[in-house]
This record gives sequence, structure tokens and C-alpha cells, in this order.
Amino acid sequence: MTDQTMMPERLLEVSHLTKAYPGVRALTDVSFVAHAGEVHGLVGENGAGKSTLLKIISGAVRHDAGAVVICGTHLAGGDPHEASAAGSATIYQELTIVPDLSAVSNVFLGHLPQRFGIVDARRARAAFADAADTVGLTARAGARAGGLSTAAQQLLEIMRALVLGKRVVIMDEPTASLGPEDSQKLHAVIRSLRDTGHAVVYVSHDLDAVLEVCDTVTVLREGSVIETRPAAEWQKSSLISRMLGGVTLDTVAPGRPSAPAGPALLQVSGLRAPGVHLEHLELRAGEIVGLAGLVGSGRTRLLRALAGAERVDSGSITVGGSARRWPTTPRRALSLGIALAPEDRKHQGLLLGRPAAWNVALGRFAVAAAHRAVRAVRLARWAEPASTRVGFSSSRLGALAGELSGGNQQKLVLARWLSRPTICLLLDEPTRGIDIGAKAQIFETTREIVGEGRAVVWSSSDLEEVVRHSDRILVVAAGRVVAELPGGSTVHDVLEISYAATGDALAEPSGAVSNASAGSGRASTDSKGPV
Repeated sequence: MTDQTMMPERLLEVSHLTKAYPGVRALTDVSFVAHAGEVHGLVGENGAGKSTLLKIISGAVRHDAGAVVICGTHLAGGDPHEASAAGSATIYQELTIVPDLSAVSNVFLGHLPQRFGIVDARRARAAFADAADTVGLTARAGARAGGLSTAAQQLLEIMRALVLGKRVVIMDEPTASLGPEDSQKLHAVIRSLRDTGHAVVYVSHDLDAVLEVCDTVTVLREGSVIETRPAAEWQKSSLISRMLGGVTLDTVAPGRPSAPAGPALLQVSGLRAPGVHLEHLELRAGEIVGLAGLVGSGRTRLLRALAGAERVDSGSITVGGSARRWPTTPRRALSLGIALAPEDRKHQGLLLGRPAAWNVALGRFAVAAAHRAVRAVRLARWAEPASTRVGFSSSRLGALAGELSGGNQQKLVLARWLSRPTICLLLDEPTRGIDIGAKAQIFETTREIVGEGRAVVWSSSDLEEVVRHSDRILVVAAGRVVAELPGGSTVHDVLEISYAATGDALAEPSGAVSNASAGSGRASTDSKGPV
């Protein structure tokens, strides 16, 4: 028998992929192979090209040059149905579960077995039971999918790949929303997929998890493959060094907190909430505090807990030097001067079917209409000063929010809170999906806000933005603030601490952290309607 015949089957081949966007080369000559019976890890810092690579493999984006071959089928690209038909399934961090459908309907979404043109429910349930046994799901076939935990919903997506016969399973940040126990269970499922001849592509910022579950690891940096090695030949420190271009865990000295900017506006102590464990936080007038951390670090949960949008088990809050009851709703937080611009602006920050002026005045209609009949012209007149201040054209105040660009939608959310007497503004991913001009306007507005004696706490997945536009930076891992860095710190500083702290923070016993897997774990998508 030749060496070639003994080689495991190549289920996914990526060869010399190149992809460019206007002014940006996202991928350059990227190649790697995932074999049958292998878990192949892809790692890299933010902007390394992982997301673009996954989109090309899954068919969501067409590549400019190179080739993708799945189970022997060459993909033309740009067609998710083509990639699926070839034998691949992609499980994104934001799961594609239909919450109001049953578990079995989600597993067979769009592919329910039929007999004589009629859905064969018995066959579907039997296949569901077999797949559930394989992955260890205990939920009933008829259970409402939206009522299941994030871990169970993730298993439904894996079951979908199994019942449809997919041999290549791509997982994007699979443990980001899971607690330690559920992460270990998921890793057991991934190993069983490997043992049954599947190829699993595992993308994660959690380097400890990557080294635990993967057989091979490929490092991406600035859109190129830096190195591929068996996982046994990598250490966490060497992975970080290759990801960051030679930086090691020992190169960053601990930073010192920035000098206080002004009087304390808000003090929080002993905050405990699902996925959040915060000992102390003090916000001072005139400062912008950035929250930095890896995907799944708990930044969103922390902001939502501060804004009364998440259940809080315990904690004390002092506003302007006076102890106050913890706000249990966003309305009560707003009465204390705390306002949240949520990550999901389309579903939690705006009502897309209403005009822009209506969204700015939301919750203040009586004031906006001067205690008279609420009319569009009165709302527009009232909303104009705040809207103009954030760079939103007053001529568009009558347009429906759903018809606006992402940047203009974000400006509406900011304008709403500018028109309120807030002392602390919480911004969750305010620059996600918006253009450079809109970003510049938002940063300028943020500086104006703190210049009035308010405080801003903001979070972004773009670490370069966080370090560039923050007076001080709180590094978050597993729902805990693990370090504070001064303004002027670097992205490498943040990443070094984040990667070093992630495994340690997850290993610490914490009811708040472990409880994250009991609920949905994805705070950004749990709440309904505008905050």
C-alpha cells in the first residue's frame, strides 16, 4: 500500500485563495486542507481574515482567485446552496435557529422527509432521536427551539448537519456563548464527529480550547497563512507569538490606571449577574472608558446588566455620591441617567417601520409634542437639534428607520440619548457595520458628550478603535474585568492580557459565569424591542 492511499481523505481543500475589497486585501494566497477524521483549528487576531475565509468556504462570498474543493466538488463560489450540496455545513456564532419552530423542525429546516408528497413525521422523529443520541441532546423533538439553552440550540445545528449527511462541519466561535461545562460537552461531540470521519473546521479566540480539541492548527495574520502545524507542536505562547508577529506573553508590562478625569458619577460594587462578575467600577465625568475583550468575553452582558436590561442577582450602585436601588429595567436605569445604545440596533435599538424622528422621540412623545397632539412635524422639529448634532440630516427625519444606512441608524440611537438628561452613556458596538465617515462622526460626538461632564462606556470588537478612542481600557474575560490599561496602550497589550486571562478566568469557580450556560448566554439577542 502506497503512502498516498494511506493518507486520509481530503474533505476540504482551500488553494491559493485571494479576496480583495475596495482599498483592502482581505486574503492573500491562503491555502489549507482539512482531512476526514480531523479537527482543524483556524486562529488569528481580529482582522486576520478568518471571517472572510469562512464566508468564502460557506459560499456567502465569491473569491477573486484560487479554489475551494469540498468532498471533491469544485465550488464556483458565492452560492451557499452550492457549498451545502457539496457536503458542508457552517454553524455560525449567531445561530440560525427559528425560535418558534419545534426542535425537530429546526433540525430538518427546509428538508423534512416526505412520503407521497406528505411530511413523514414518524421518519423525522426517528432520525431526530438517532441524531440526538449521537450528540447527547435530551430535549424532546416537539420542544420549542427558542426555549432551549444556547448549548442545546447549538446541538440542533450539529444534528442538522448530521441528518443531511454533511461531512465538513465549520464552527465559528462555538464556545463563545457557553459556560465551561457546556464547552466540554461540545468538545466531546466534536471528537465524536472526528471519530466518525467528519472534517471539523474550528475557529475560536479561545486558544486553550483550540489546543484541547484540535488536531491541526493554522495561524492567519493580515490575510495570509503564517504557519500550519499539528496541535501537539503548538503551545499557547507560540500561537500568540505567530498571531501577533513575534510578540510573546512576557513582553507587556502591566499598565497603570489613568488619572481621574473628574468627579465620580457612577460607582458599582459586587455586581453578580449571569455571565458577569464585577467587583468594582467607577466612572468619572469627562472620561471615555473602553471595554476590550475577545469574542464571548462578556462585554455585552456587562453593559446590559449596568443598563437594567439583564437580571442582576446582587450588586450596589451609587449615583452622584448617593446610594440607589439597582435598576431592574432600562426605564429605571434611565431615571438614574444611565442609557444603553444596544449592539443590535435594528431589533433592540429602533423600530424600523417608524420614521427617524419618531425613533429619536421614543419614550418622550409628550415632551416632544409640547404636551399637544403627537404629529410628525412636531416630532421632527423637536428631534432636529440632537439629530443635527450627530450628523444626521434633518431632511431625512421623515424617512423610515429601516430605509436608512447602518451609520444613520446608529446616529438615531445616539440622538435619542443626547436629547435626554443622561450622565452615563453605554455604547455596545456603536461602529459595527458603518462607514468611515459615520464612525468619525460618532467618535466626535462621543468626545462632545464627555466634554459636557458625562461619562461614556463603550465596547467594540475592533480593538484598534478601542485603544485609539478610550481614555482608559478595561480588559474583560469571562465576564470579569481582569486588567485596566491606560490610554495609549496598544492592541497587542489588550490581546496579550485577553489570551492569557481567558483560560484562567474560565477555570475560576464562579456561579455567575457557569450560569451563563443555563440561559441563552447570548444577551445581545435575548431582549425584545428597543432598549
